[in-house]
Amino acid sequence: MTVTEGETGRESPDDGGTPEADDAYVPSSRRLERERHKRVRARRATGIAALSTLVTAAALYLVVVNAPGWPRTKETFFDGDYAREAFPEVLEGLWLNVRLLLVCGAAVLVLGMLIAVARTLRGPVFFPLRALAAAYTDFFRGLPLIINLMIVVLGVPALRLQGVTVDPVVLGGAALTLTYSAYVAEVFRAGIESVHPSQRAAARSLGLSSRQALRHVVLPQAVRRQVPPLLNDLVSLQKDTGLVSIGGAVDAVRAADIIAGRSLNYTPYIVAGLVFVALTIPMTRLTDWVTARTDRRRAQGGAL
Repeated sequence: MTVTEGETGRESPDDGGTPEADDAYVPSSRRLERERHKRVRARRATGIAALSTLVTAAALYLVVVNAPGWPRTKETFFDGDYAREAFPEVLEGLWLNVRLLLVCGAAVLVLGMLIAVARTLRGPVFFPLRALAAAYTDFFRGLPLIINLMIVVLGVPALRLQGVTVDPVVLGGAALTLTYSAYVAEVFRAGIESVHPSQRAAARSLGLSSRQALRHVVLPQAVRRQVPPLLNDLVSLQKDTGLVSIGGAVDAVRAADIIAGRSLNYTPYIVAGLVFVALTIPMTRLTDWVTARTDRRRAQGGAL
């Protein structure tokens, strides 16, 4: 089928129209100059930042290696032979930390959401539930995590309860869940209270019940707004999984402790620390990216 000029939607130059090439945007010389200036400034800033970083790193290196105790410190904390010996065992123990992070992270999100919803329930009939949820968050946010772990990991087996596990991994995970659920509950509650009351009122006017408005309108907005702080809590949880070693669980920290006790060299602790850092950095960068994305969308007036 032949397409005529009228069917293409374009005007020909013979009909008095403007050629398609004339419609192309051509930036002005001032705009080109401004963009060139921005590129020059960006390259200059990058060069200055790189130079200052190199100078700082070199200065720190000289201060450390010229310290009087550096030879002994290097032998005790940075021995390559002990690092190679410790790395496989530390890496094997790290798998326990990763499993704890996955299981406890899921449990923390669920329990924290339930506690946050309980604290935001309205009506006098729900006062006992609100008071219990508030007492839970106040207690476990104030109780140091290390003490909570010692009470649960060492105290529960001492009770000799029938049917209750004495596995330090399970008990340590339970203690982590109890503590971090209190923090996550407050994050969720802040997100719920940040949703404007008009959202709930609009949902009720459309025929939704209070529970439906909370589930379909309030909670989705609250969760999206609180993703960055939730990710920060998960990063902290990932690091604190190493504390389950106080009960005897052989994780990355305990594996390093065993090797250090056998060799009287502290290099395995450095290896364990670097492994945790390597595991934490991707989560931290993801948190930064989500935070920047949320800030951009909020600045542009988009949905969070």
